Amino acid sequence: MKIAQSPINKTCKEREILNKELSFDNKKILELGCGKAKLTRIIAQGGKNRHVTATEVDKIQHEKNCALTDLPNVDFVFAGSQDLPFDDNSFDTILLFKSLHHVPMEYMAAAMKEIARVLKPGGLAYISEPIFAGDFNDILKLFHDEQEVRAAAFDAIKNSVKKGDLKLVKQIFFNTPRNYPEFSDFEQLIINVTHSNHQLSDELMQEVKQKFMAHMTDTGAHFETPIRVDLLTK
Repeated sequence: MKIAQSPINKTCKEREILNKELSFDNKKILELGCGKAKLTRIIAQGGKNRHVTATEVDKIQHEKNCALTDLPNVDFVFAGSQDLPFDDNSFDTILLFKSLHHVPMEYMAAAMKEIARVLKPGGLAYISEPIFAGDFNDILKLFHDEQEVRAAAFDAIKNSVKKGDLKLVKQIFFNTPRNYPEFSDFEQLIINVTHSNHQLSDELMQEVKQKFMAHMTDTGAHFETPIRVDLLTK
């Protein structure tokens, strides 16, 4: 297993990788760390007989998710990945979209144990993680350096495979596009997220803005974020 690959020649939205690698119809699906439930919605509404359980630890976002009224086949659950309130062998598919590195490092191993516990034999765990590289990452690390936690997340996955809790099916590397019409969009979506408390001084904010604006075009600022997917089975 490798944490990164260079060069990465494929650029696409993550849903393209999902549609190629996974089937969701007639499946019980668990999404850990669903955030604003954007991919939750796409998966839940994209086929037939799909039941999604989506967890979140950000209480503010979880309450917003629970207020949604148009996703009858989704259950939103307030829970951390290291302590899942589900029975053994409960889910056909488990999804983590860039969320494992947000689990406190001391709980990452427990989170992988829980994933293995609740995944059905023969089921698939799809774990995507951002690679610590690229122009977008160079901006992010000015105020939120994730190198250590991303490396720890990879180690937790690798150790789970090494111990035999899960088996590696394949690794997939791709770039995913990110577009921000204005700096204010980046500020709202990245700096002011409710699950983190980013406190930027005026000086640092100006540095971040200056580096961001270097990528601004007539159609907004465009980035390609390198992503690694570890596809695992039990």
